[in-house]
Amino acid sequence: MYSKEEASKIRQQFWITFGKYMKPILSAEGLPIKWINYKTGIKHIYFRMNAEQHKAIISIEITHPNQEIRNLYFEQFKALKLLFTDTLNEEWNWEENAINELSVSLSQITKTLNGVSIFNQQNWPALISFLKPRIIALDQFWTDVKPIFEAIS
Repeated sequence: MYSKEEASKIRQQFWITFGKYMKPILSAEGLPIKWINYKTGIKHIYFRMNAEQHKAIISIEITHPNQEIRNLYFEQFKALKLLFTDTLNEEWNWEENAINELSVSLSQITKTLNGVSIFNQQNWPALISFLKPRIIALDQFWTDVKPIFEAIS
């Protein structure tokens, strides 16, 4: 078991490693991008990557405090589900009404990889292999659909 400080350092080292690995990869628009802190440009819509003790998760989180607007965004994502699935080349889990670890209501679209740990450095290649193609594909998808969300925000 790791102390909080040790666990924090391991997490930090993983994300530094991931960031260095992703740095030479340009966005779908051919521009440099900070993959770890991906900016969607739409308030309350986030692309998140998380690696934990037993799993890794990549997600789209819609956190608008107004449930009607959050539902509108989620419905728009659902209307684009075929394009999303074609771009990501896999099925993801869609939850219109979820609650995160901070008890915040949100809608989310997630993909999880179980059986890996950020605390096992031997799992880092699997974590990177899971996160890398998905965040790149999310960027491609977002490049195609962002104008739709700008029009409704």
